[in-house]
Amino acid sequence: MRRARPILLALALVASAPATAHEVRPAYLQIVETAPERFRVLWKQPIVQDRRLAIDPVLPNDCPPLGDPVPEVVSGALVQQWEVACPLDQGAIHISGLARTLTDAMVEVQRLDGEGLTALLRPNSPSLDLDDPTPQVAAYLWLGIEHLLFGIDHVLFVIGLVYLVPSRWALLKTITAFTLAHSITLALSVLELVQAPQGPVEAVIALSILFLARELLSPPEQRSPLTSRRPWIMALLFGLLHGFGFAGAMAEIGLPRDQLAPALLLFNVGIEVGQLMIIAALLALLGAARWAGLRPPTTVLHGVAQPVGAMHQGLTWLDLGLIYAIGALSAYWTIDRTLGLT
Repeated sequence: MRRARPILLALALVASAPATAHEVRPAYLQIVETAPERFRVLWKQPIVQDRRLAIDPVLPNDCPPLGDPVPEVVSGALVQQWEVACPLDQGAIHISGLARTLTDAMVEVQRLDGEGLTALLRPNSPSLDLDDPTPQVAAYLWLGIEHLLFGIDHVLFVIGLVYLVPSRWALLKTITAFTLAHSITLALSVLELVQAPQGPVEAVIALSILFLARELLSPPEQRSPLTSRRPWIMALLFGLLHGFGFAGAMAEIGLPRDQLAPALLLFNVGIEVGQLMIIAALLALLGAARWAGLRPPTTVLHGVAQPVGAMHQGLTWLDLGLIYAIGALSAYWTIDRTLGLT
Protein backbone atom coordinates (compact mmCIF):
# COMPACT_ATOMS: atom_id res chain seq x y z
CA MET A 1 0.00 0.00 0.00
CA ARG A 2 2.91 2.37 0.72
CA ARG A 3 4.20 2.00 -2.85
CA ALA A 4 0.71 2.30 -4.27
CA ARG A 5 0.18 5.71 -2.66
CA PRO A 6 2.08 7.68 -5.35
CA ILE A 7 -0.15 6.09 -8.01
CA LEU A 8 -3.30 6.97 -6.10
CA LEU A 9 -2.01 10.50 -5.52
CA ALA A 10 -1.26 10.92 -9.25
CA LEU A 11 -4.76 9.72 -10.11
CA ALA A 12 -6.32 12.14 -7.62
CA LEU A 13 -4.27 15.11 -8.81
CA VAL A 14 -4.99 14.55 -12.49
CA ALA A 15 -8.66 13.81 -11.86
CA SER A 16 -9.05 17.07 -9.96
CA ALA A 17 -7.23 19.15 -12.56
CA PRO A 18 -10.22 19.97 -14.80
CA ALA A 19 -12.14 21.36 -11.85
CA THR A 20 -9.37 23.55 -10.49
CA ALA A 21 -7.35 24.59 -13.52
CA HIS A 22 -7.28 28.01 -15.12
CA GLU A 23 -10.44 28.69 -17.13
CA VAL A 24 -9.12 28.10 -20.67
CA ARG A 25 -12.07 29.76 -22.40
CA PRO A 26 -11.57 33.50 -22.10
CA ALA A 27 -14.41 35.97 -22.15
CA TYR A 28 -14.89 37.70 -25.48
CA LEU A 29 -15.98 41.28 -26.12
CA GLN A 30 -16.59 42.31 -29.73
CA ILE A 31 -17.47 45.92 -30.60
CA VAL A 32 -18.36 46.55 -34.26
CA GLU A 33 -19.12 50.00 -35.65
CA THR A 34 -22.26 49.75 -37.79
CA ALA A 35 -22.76 53.49 -38.43
CA PRO A 36 -20.85 56.64 -37.41
CA GLU A 37 -20.59 56.56 -33.61
CA ARG A 38 -22.97 53.61 -33.40
CA PHE A 39 -21.69 50.17 -32.33
CA ARG A 40 -23.00 46.64 -31.95
CA VAL A 41 -21.64 44.99 -28.81
CA LEU A 42 -21.30 41.22 -28.31
CA TRP A 43 -20.30 40.02 -24.85
CA LYS A 44 -19.58 36.32 -24.32
CA GLN A 45 -18.37 34.98 -20.99
CA PRO A 46 -17.79 31.41 -19.80
CA ILE A 47 -20.12 29.67 -17.38
CA VAL A 48 -18.12 27.85 -14.70
CA GLN A 49 -19.88 25.17 -12.65
CA ASP A 50 -23.28 26.46 -13.82
CA ARG A 51 -22.52 29.98 -12.62
CA ARG A 52 -21.78 33.17 -14.48
CA LEU A 53 -18.43 34.76 -13.74
CA ALA A 54 -18.94 38.14 -12.05
CA ILE A 55 -17.27 40.12 -14.84
CA ASP A 56 -18.80 42.81 -17.04
CA PRO A 57 -17.54 45.20 -19.72
CA VAL A 58 -17.44 48.90 -18.88
CA LEU A 59 -17.30 51.23 -21.90
CA PRO A 60 -15.84 54.75 -21.72
CA ASN A 61 -17.78 58.02 -21.91
CA ASP A 62 -20.70 56.67 -19.89
CA CYS A 63 -21.97 54.79 -22.93
CA PRO A 64 -25.26 53.12 -21.91
CA PRO A 65 -26.90 50.34 -23.96
CA LEU A 66 -29.78 51.22 -26.28
CA GLY A 67 -32.35 48.84 -24.83
CA ASP A 68 -31.97 45.93 -22.47
CA PRO A 69 -29.53 43.17 -23.50
CA VAL A 70 -31.17 39.75 -23.79
CA PRO A 71 -28.93 37.03 -22.32
CA GLU A 72 -28.66 33.64 -24.02
CA VAL A 73 -26.72 30.52 -23.04
CA VAL A 74 -24.78 29.09 -25.99
CA SER A 75 -22.24 26.24 -25.73
CA GLY A 76 -21.43 26.76 -22.07
CA ALA A 77 -21.19 30.54 -22.35
CA LEU A 78 -23.51 33.43 -21.54
CA VAL A 79 -23.97 35.63 -24.60
CA GLN A 80 -25.45 39.14 -24.63
CA GLN A 81 -25.82 41.63 -27.49
CA TRP A 82 -26.80 45.29 -27.49
CA GLU A 83 -26.11 48.56 -29.30
CA VAL A 84 -24.56 51.80 -28.11
CA ALA A 85 -24.36 55.28 -29.59
CA CYS A 86 -21.14 57.04 -28.59
CA PRO A 87 -17.76 57.79 -30.19
CA LEU A 88 -15.59 55.13 -28.45
CA ASP A 89 -12.42 56.79 -29.72
CA GLN A 90 -10.95 57.83 -26.36
CA GLY A 91 -10.66 56.48 -22.88
CA ALA A 92 -10.44 52.81 -21.96
CA ILE A 93 -12.55 49.67 -22.14
CA HIS A 94 -12.47 48.01 -18.75
CA ILE A 95 -13.60 44.54 -17.66
CA SER A 96 -15.04 44.96 -14.20
CA GLY A 97 -14.30 42.09 -11.81
CA LEU A 98 -11.63 40.52 -14.05
CA ALA A 99 -8.91 41.17 -11.45
CA ARG A 100 -10.72 38.82 -9.05
CA THR A 101 -10.78 35.88 -11.48
CA LEU A 102 -8.34 33.50 -13.17
CA THR A 103 -9.72 34.03 -16.64
CA ASP A 104 -8.82 36.40 -19.47
CA ALA A 105 -10.92 38.56 -21.78
CA MET A 106 -10.31 38.96 -25.50
CA VAL A 107 -11.43 42.38 -26.78
CA GLU A 108 -11.88 43.21 -30.46
CA VAL A 109 -12.91 46.61 -31.83
CA GLN A 110 -13.82 46.98 -35.53
CA ARG A 111 -14.42 50.40 -37.07
CA LEU A 112 -16.09 51.50 -40.28
CA ASP A 113 -12.82 52.75 -41.76
CA GLY A 114 -11.25 49.29 -41.42
CA GLU A 115 -9.14 50.18 -38.41
CA GLY A 116 -9.40 48.00 -35.36
CA LEU A 117 -7.92 46.89 -32.08
CA THR A 118 -7.40 43.42 -30.64
CA ALA A 119 -6.17 42.82 -27.12
CA LEU A 120 -6.06 40.13 -24.47
CA LEU A 121 -7.00 41.57 -21.08
CA ARG A 122 -5.72 39.70 -18.05
CA PRO A 123 -6.47 39.94 -14.31
CA ASN A 124 -3.41 42.14 -13.79
CA SER A 125 -4.26 44.40 -16.77
CA PRO A 126 -8.04 44.48 -17.20
CA SER A 127 -8.26 47.62 -19.40
CA LEU A 128 -7.72 48.45 -23.08
CA ASP A 129 -6.54 51.96 -23.94
CA LEU A 130 -8.48 53.16 -26.99
CA ASP A 131 -5.95 55.95 -27.54
CA ASP A 132 -3.31 53.34 -28.44
CA PRO A 133 -3.97 52.14 -32.01
CA THR A 134 -1.27 49.45 -31.91
CA PRO A 135 -2.84 46.04 -32.65
CA GLN A 136 -2.06 43.42 -30.03
CA VAL A 137 -2.46 40.32 -32.16
CA ALA A 138 0.47 38.76 -30.24
CA ALA A 139 -2.09 37.94 -27.55
CA TYR A 140 -3.04 34.90 -29.64
CA LEU A 141 0.41 33.42 -28.98
CA TRP A 142 -0.31 33.35 -25.25
CA LEU A 143 -3.82 32.03 -25.88
CA GLY A 144 -2.35 29.11 -27.81
CA ILE A 145 0.04 28.31 -24.97
CA GLU A 146 -2.75 28.54 -22.41
CA HIS A 147 -5.12 26.40 -24.42
CA LEU A 148 -2.55 23.60 -24.67
CA LEU A 149 -1.29 23.77 -21.08
CA PHE A 150 -4.74 23.88 -19.52
CA GLY A 151 -6.46 21.62 -22.03
CA ILE A 152 -5.95 18.47 -19.96
CA ASP A 153 -6.96 16.04 -22.72
CA HIS A 154 -4.40 17.46 -25.15
CA VAL A 155 -1.72 17.43 -22.44
CA LEU A 156 -2.37 13.76 -21.69
CA PHE A 157 -2.09 12.86 -25.36
CA VAL A 158 1.29 14.58 -25.62
CA ILE A 159 2.47 12.80 -22.44
CA GLY A 160 1.38 9.50 -23.97
CA LEU A 161 3.42 10.20 -27.10
CA VAL A 162 6.52 10.81 -24.98
CA TYR A 163 6.09 7.39 -23.33
CA LEU A 164 5.29 5.70 -26.63
CA VAL A 165 8.35 6.92 -28.54
CA PRO A 166 11.57 6.50 -26.51
CA SER A 167 13.89 7.71 -29.29
CA ARG A 168 14.34 11.50 -29.20
CA TRP A 169 14.57 11.75 -33.01
CA ALA A 170 11.48 9.59 -33.50
CA LEU A 171 9.67 11.61 -30.82
CA LEU A 172 10.52 14.85 -32.62
CA LYS A 173 9.15 13.42 -35.86
CA THR A 174 6.01 12.16 -34.12
CA ILE A 175 5.31 15.46 -32.36
CA THR A 176 5.96 17.36 -35.61
CA ALA A 177 3.43 15.15 -37.41
CA PHE A 178 0.88 15.78 -34.64
CA THR A 179 1.48 19.55 -34.84
CA LEU A 180 1.26 19.62 -38.63
CA ALA A 181 -2.00 17.68 -38.62
CA HIS A 182 -3.83 19.77 -36.02
CA SER A 183 -2.55 22.96 -37.68
CA ILE A 184 -4.12 21.88 -40.99
CA THR A 185 -7.57 21.08 -39.57
CA LEU A 186 -7.50 24.15 -37.33
CA ALA A 187 -6.82 26.40 -40.31
CA LEU A 188 -9.42 24.68 -42.51
CA SER A 189 -12.03 24.98 -39.77
CA VAL A 190 -11.28 28.62 -38.93
CA LEU A 191 -11.46 29.51 -42.63
CA GLU A 192 -14.81 27.64 -42.74
CA LEU A 193 -13.60 25.29 -45.47
CA VAL A 194 -14.20 22.17 -43.35
CA GLN A 195 -16.50 21.92 -40.34
CA ALA A 196 -16.92 19.19 -37.72
CA PRO A 197 -19.45 19.07 -34.84
CA GLN A 198 -17.71 19.62 -31.52
CA GLY A 199 -19.58 16.93 -29.56
CA PRO A 200 -18.45 13.93 -31.61
CA VAL A 201 -14.98 15.45 -32.04
CA GLU A 202 -14.45 15.75 -28.28
CA ALA A 203 -15.67 12.18 -27.76
CA VAL A 204 -13.26 10.79 -30.36
CA ILE A 205 -10.41 12.85 -28.89
CA ALA A 206 -11.03 11.16 -25.54
CA LEU A 207 -11.12 7.80 -27.31
CA SER A 208 -7.76 8.54 -28.97
CA ILE A 209 -6.20 9.12 -25.54
CA LEU A 210 -7.75 5.89 -24.22
CA PHE A 211 -6.31 4.01 -27.20
CA LEU A 212 -2.87 5.46 -26.51
CA ALA A 213 -3.02 4.50 -22.82
CA ARG A 214 -4.03 0.95 -23.74
CA GLU A 215 -1.09 0.72 -26.12
CA LEU A 216 1.32 1.93 -23.44
CA LEU A 217 0.19 -0.80 -21.03
CA SER A 218 0.55 -3.53 -23.67
CA PRO A 219 3.81 -5.38 -24.37
CA PRO A 220 5.51 -3.94 -27.47
CA GLU A 221 4.90 -7.14 -29.44
CA GLN A 222 1.14 -6.90 -28.76
CA ARG A 223 0.71 -3.28 -29.83
CA SER A 224 -0.95 -2.36 -33.09
CA PRO A 225 1.45 -2.33 -36.08
CA LEU A 226 0.71 1.34 -36.73
CA THR A 227 1.64 2.35 -33.19
CA SER A 228 4.77 0.22 -32.92
CA ARG A 229 6.19 0.76 -36.41
CA ARG A 230 4.85 4.11 -37.61
CA PRO A 231 3.88 6.15 -34.52
CA TRP A 232 4.15 9.38 -36.51
CA ILE A 233 1.31 8.23 -38.79
CA MET A 234 -0.86 7.49 -35.75
CA ALA A 235 -0.02 10.95 -34.34
CA LEU A 236 -0.82 12.50 -37.73
CA LEU A 237 -4.27 10.87 -37.91
CA PHE A 238 -5.20 11.74 -34.33
CA GLY A 239 -3.74 15.23 -34.79
CA LEU A 240 -6.39 15.92 -37.43
CA LEU A 241 -9.06 15.28 -34.79
CA HIS A 242 -7.32 17.38 -32.14
CA GLY A 243 -7.16 20.24 -34.64
CA PHE A 244 -10.96 20.32 -34.77
CA GLY A 245 -10.91 20.47 -30.97
CA PHE A 246 -8.60 23.50 -31.08
CA ALA A 247 -10.93 25.03 -33.69
CA GLY A 248 -13.76 24.90 -31.17
CA ALA A 249 -11.72 27.08 -28.82
CA MET A 250 -10.93 29.51 -31.63
CA ALA A 251 -14.60 29.75 -32.51
CA GLU A 252 -15.37 30.77 -28.92
CA ILE A 253 -12.53 33.29 -28.80
CA GLY A 254 -12.95 34.84 -32.23
CA LEU A 255 -10.34 36.06 -34.69
CA PRO A 256 -9.66 39.62 -35.90
CA ARG A 257 -10.81 39.82 -39.52
CA ASP A 258 -8.05 42.22 -40.58
CA GLN A 259 -5.29 40.07 -39.03
CA LEU A 260 -6.63 36.58 -39.54
CA ALA A 261 -3.41 35.00 -40.84
CA PRO A 262 -1.00 36.27 -38.14
CA ALA A 263 -3.50 35.55 -35.36
CA LEU A 264 -4.00 31.99 -36.58
CA LEU A 265 -0.25 31.50 -37.01
CA LEU A 266 0.52 32.79 -33.53
CA PHE A 267 -2.18 30.62 -31.97
CA ASN A 268 -0.61 27.58 -33.67
CA VAL A 269 2.88 28.61 -32.55
CA GLY A 270 1.55 29.01 -29.01
CA ILE A 271 0.16 25.46 -29.09
CA GLU A 272 3.55 24.16 -30.26
CA VAL A 273 5.34 26.08 -27.48
CA GLY A 274 2.92 24.60 -24.96
CA GLN A 275 3.64 21.09 -26.27
CA LEU A 276 7.37 21.61 -25.95
CA MET A 277 6.92 22.90 -22.39
CA ILE A 278 4.96 19.76 -21.46
CA ILE A 279 7.59 17.48 -23.04
CA ALA A 280 10.46 19.30 -21.32
CA ALA A 281 8.72 19.17 -17.93
CA LEU A 282 7.93 15.46 -18.29
CA LEU A 283 11.46 14.55 -19.36
CA ALA A 284 12.85 16.53 -16.43
CA LEU A 285 10.48 14.74 -14.04
CA LEU A 286 11.41 11.31 -15.38
CA GLY A 287 15.10 12.22 -15.28
CA ALA A 288 14.74 13.26 -11.64
CA ALA A 289 12.97 9.98 -10.88
CA ARG A 290 15.84 8.01 -12.42
CA TRP A 291 18.36 10.12 -10.51
CA ALA A 292 16.47 9.37 -7.29
CA GLY A 293 16.83 5.65 -8.00
CA LEU A 294 13.14 4.91 -8.57
CA ARG A 295 12.82 1.25 -9.55
CA PRO A 296 10.19 -0.67 -11.56
CA PRO A 297 7.47 -2.36 -9.48
CA THR A 298 8.29 -5.96 -8.60
CA THR A 299 6.74 -8.94 -6.90
CA VAL A 300 8.44 -11.87 -5.16
CA LEU A 301 8.14 -15.27 -6.84
CA HIS A 302 9.99 -18.23 -5.30
CA GLY A 303 12.11 -15.80 -3.32
CA VAL A 304 13.20 -13.83 -6.42
CA ALA A 305 12.01 -10.33 -7.34
CA GLN A 306 10.19 -10.33 -10.68
CA PRO A 307 8.71 -7.46 -12.75
CA VAL A 308 4.96 -7.01 -12.38
CA GLY A 309 4.05 -8.48 -15.77
CA ALA A 310 5.98 -8.21 -19.01
CA MET A 311 4.04 -5.12 -20.02
CA HIS A 312 5.48 -3.23 -17.02
CA GLN A 313 9.15 -3.98 -17.58
CA GLY A 314 11.19 -0.81 -17.25
CA LEU A 315 8.25 1.27 -15.98
CA THR A 316 8.57 2.79 -12.52
CA TRP A 317 5.76 3.40 -10.06
CA LEU A 318 5.66 7.01 -11.27
CA ASP A 319 5.32 5.87 -14.90
CA LEU A 320 2.53 3.44 -14.07
CA GLY A 321 0.71 6.04 -12.00
CA LEU A 322 0.72 8.53 -14.89
CA ILE A 323 -0.29 5.96 -17.51
CA TYR A 324 -3.12 4.53 -15.41
CA ALA A 325 -4.29 8.09 -14.67
CA ILE A 326 -4.33 8.80 -18.41
CA GLY A 327 -6.30 5.62 -19.05
CA ALA A 328 -8.79 6.17 -16.24
CA LEU A 329 -9.52 9.80 -17.16
CA SER A 330 -9.77 9.14 -20.90
CA ALA A 331 -12.15 6.23 -20.25
CA TYR A 332 -14.34 8.48 -18.12
CA TRP A 333 -14.26 11.27 -20.74
CA THR A 334 -15.10 8.81 -23.53
CA ILE A 335 -18.15 7.54 -21.70
CA ASP A 336 -19.25 10.95 -20.47
CA ARG A 337 -18.87 12.70 -23.84
CA THR A 338 -20.52 9.85 -25.72
CA LEU A 339 -23.50 9.90 -23.36
CA GLY A 340 -23.60 13.67 -23.79
CA LEU A 341 -24.32 13.17 -27.48
CA THR A 342 -27.58 11.43 -26.64
